[in-house]
Amino acid sequence: MARVVVGISGGVDSSVAAYLLKEQGHEVIGMFMINWHDTEGLLSGDCPLHDDEVFAKLVCKKLDIPLHIVDLSETYYKRVTEYMFDEYAKGRTPNPDVLCNREIKFDAFLEEALKLGADYVATGHYCQKNSYIDENGKEIFQLIAGADSNKDQSYFLCQLNQYQLSKALFPIGHLDKPDVRKIAEEIGLATAKRKDSQGICFVGKVALPEFLKQRLKAKEGDIIEVPKDWDGYFARRLSSRRIDYAMPYDYSSCTNCIGKHNGAHFFTIGQSKYLGIGGRKEKMFVIATDTVNNIVYVGEGHDHPGLNRKCLIIKKDDVHLISVDKIPCVCKVRIRYRQPL
Repeated sequence: MARVVVGISGGVDSSVAAYLLKEQGHEVIGMFMINWHDTEGLLSGDCPLHDDEVFAKLVCKKLDIPLHIVDLSETYYKRVTEYMFDEYAKGRTPNPDVLCNREIKFDAFLEEALKLGADYVATGHYCQKNSYIDENGKEIFQLIAGADSNKDQSYFLCQLNQYQLSKALFPIGHLDKPDVRKIAEEIGLATAKRKDSQGICFVGKVALPEFLKQRLKAKEGDIIEVPKDWDGYFARRLSSRRIDYAMPYDYSSCTNCIGKHNGAHFFTIGQSKYLGIGGRKEKMFVIATDTVNNIVYVGEGHDHPGLNRKCLIIKKDDVHLISVDKIPCVCKVRIRYRQPL
């Protein structure tokens, strides 16, 4: 049997993962990560770090396994938080959870686990892995979706590499969430009925504009409405070039100012909250942001052409292949968590 370090987060999933590994006969060690200290921007009622640590200690005591506490907050800030601030400043919407898994849980955390002599690290992710031997006799690891389609988290692990997967275990990936809670209740874990964490990975549920104001300054700008019959949409439809369908629209010719905002970098495409625009039959949505000129472009209705695209182009340098060694290859796509492939 192996020595496995489990990332104990204070939630039910990692708690049951540790229990299952111990039941399988592994030597299990718990490790609790401190990745964030600042509470500015956190919504009231969110579970603070202290509560997570208390639950982690209760779980490890119940399972009779040791618990190590490691502070990775400096690494987290440099590798995850700085990236997040920079992306919002450029008008893009980052996914810090994806980066956290690649840079923290399966890198910095893995390094700490190896110091304890770990053969593997385990987490409470709802995903699975498989492997096969290639033509050169090398073992190739595959990332597989979790059995619970409603909780599948393979999306958040999409940037792991072969080495990281070789060291990873996902003990609950074959289970549904209700089964995990049932196991926790049956063995009397303190986390059995604890709510799932939400928000930014290891930070918590945040009021995003307030959180971003830690680094990004508020600056008043115009909210410009783009009509559904804007000429640019018609011109694009006449094009026969596929790339034209995927390139960003240039709304600079639109000048109908219908409101003010406090910073284009605080908004993301598809957002309908915090616009402060009323008196419309349908919701207003952000369809584009211009962080250089500090403009937010909006359109009315779910069927607005600015919200619906027929083509997506991904740059070759942005493609990360886990277990396929060459392209082209036929793929299905998920643009955001829980969307159908």
